Order: sequence, then structure tokens, then C-alpha cells
Amino acid sequence: MPPNEFATTLVVLDLIGIFVFAVTGALVAVRKNLDLFAALVLAGVTGLGGGFVRDVLIGATPPAALADWRYLLVPVAAGLLTFAFHPTVGRLERVVTLFDAFGLALFCVTGALKAVDYGLGPLPAALLGMVTGIGGGILRDVLAGRVPVIFEGVLYATPALAGAAVAVLLDRADLPLAVVAASGFAVCLGWRLLAAVRGWRAPMPKGPASV
Repeated sequence: MPPNEFATTLVVLDLIGIFVFAVTGALVAVRKNLDLFAALVLAGVTGLGGGFVRDVLIGATPPAALADWRYLLVPVAAGLLTFAFHPTVGRLERVVTLFDAFGLALFCVTGALKAVDYGLGPLPAALLGMVTGIGGGILRDVLAGRVPVIFEGVLYATPALAGAAVAVLLDRADLPLAVVAASGFAVCLGWRLLAAVRGWRAPMPKGPASV
């Protein structure tokens, strides 16, 4: 695939991921009986938060979310559509969950590779790839006044970190970008979907708390 066409494909996939993440944010607002403004805020935070945090940390300013109008328009559109048609969107939650997994896999890889491009080592780059995937969801849950979902045993952050790590390591091996991206994407997506289907969860404390 020519470089320009590949870059365009990545942008399109990025915007799709932002849209799906934004839908989950707006659904949280609707289910907590919040108003339209809250739905738009949570949609924007969920869709753009992880990438925004990553760009600020690596010095990629202004962040992509502010430099390209499409990155602001997509979560607004997702928030409006979800707010207006939330009964229908809510019934499609399994489909939203599926696309959310695709968005997570995409963001963890693109986030990690962007960190590598800005000179970060393998471990920091993998961590920032994970942050790109999960950061928006954490900010959403904090603003909505609930414990972030990833802290309640859901296997979400771990697949993101694994996918980002695979992408970083293969990139250091000088493999083609398509192979690097596809491998990291597949690791994260496969793990996340298997965890969702089979009900895998992270270890949780057993017995009563001692404090």
C-alpha cells in the first residue's frame, strides 16, 4: 500500500475508533440521566482523552484532537446520535462492545508507535500505547462519578498493554509497518474478545477487607 494511502487508512480507522468510544461515553451519560451537554462532554472525553494525554506527555503539541477539525466533529456527532437514539443504540450494545474492542486494539498500536516516533524507549512507548487505549474511558468514568471499569476486574488494560508491547518490539526488529501494526492489533483484539466471550477477569481480592 502506498504511504499516502496507508496514512489515510489509519486516519479513517482512527476516526472510526473515536466514534465508537464516543458512543460508549454518551451512553454512560444517558444511563445516568444526564443532559445533552454532559453526553457531548463524555463522548468527547472518551473518544479523545487517551490520545490527548499521550500527545501532551510526548510533546506532540498541539494534540491531534485540536489540530484536525475532524477529530472534534466525530465525537460531537456520536454524542448527538447516541443521545437522540439511545434506546436503539442501547439494544446494539454487543455490537458497540465489539467495535470498542477494535478501537482499543487500534489505539494501543497507533499510540505506541507514535510514542516511538517521538524518541521514547520500548517500555514508555508501550505504556503510552496502553494509555491511548484506556485513558478516555478512565476520564469518562471519573467525570461520571463511578469507579473506572478497568479497575473492576475487566480485562481491558492488559490486552492494550500487550498489543502495544508487541507493536513496539516488532518495530525495533525493523519489520514492515503493516506487519508491526497488524500483529499488535491482533494480539490486543484477540485477547480482549476472548476475555469478553469467556468471561475472563483480572484477579480480585478474596475475603473481607482488613482495613
